[in-house]
Amino acid sequence: MTSGEISESEARKPAARAAADGDAAITLPEAMTGRASPAKAAVGDKPVFAYIASLPQPQRGIAETVDALAAKTLPGLRRSVKWGMSYYGVGDGWCFSCGGFAGHVKLMFVNGAALEPVPPVTPVGMGKSTRGVEIESLDDIDERQIAAWMKQVASVPGVGGGKR
Repeated sequence: MTSGEISESEARKPAARAAADGDAAITLPEAMTGRASPAKAAVGDKPVFAYIASLPQPQRGIAETVDALAAKTLPGLRRSVKWGMSYYGVGDGWCFSCGGFAGHVKLMFVNGAALEPVPPVTPVGMGKSTRGVEIESLDDIDERQIAAWMKQVASVPGVGGGKR
């Protein structure tokens, strides 16, 4: 292991609390190891808003922007916290997730390999067809492209709950 790498056991430790900009905010993991934060699994808007509020900046601003874009783009949007990240869906399916990590936010689309264009990031441990983007700042958000991906993935039967 080189000096810039973290061991698997270190990566799996729960995120520690740290002060950021005067707020108590979570210290985010460097890599995806099955859990983005210690946020408890819960269904509904309130747990997702609490998860987003717990993120340090700039991740909080990025996650707020993604959440607002999802609400504007997808009628009947459902929210949940699963595996330490916010999950979004329509109908009876979950379509994409948004999670804060050290230095970026991962926006991952279930069945993203079928999207046009295919999002560039293939995450570890999220399924063979999951694809997404890593967003480092608000300036990195391409709202038109992300909204297009949100609409596409929500229309996939079994993912978004049926054709839209």
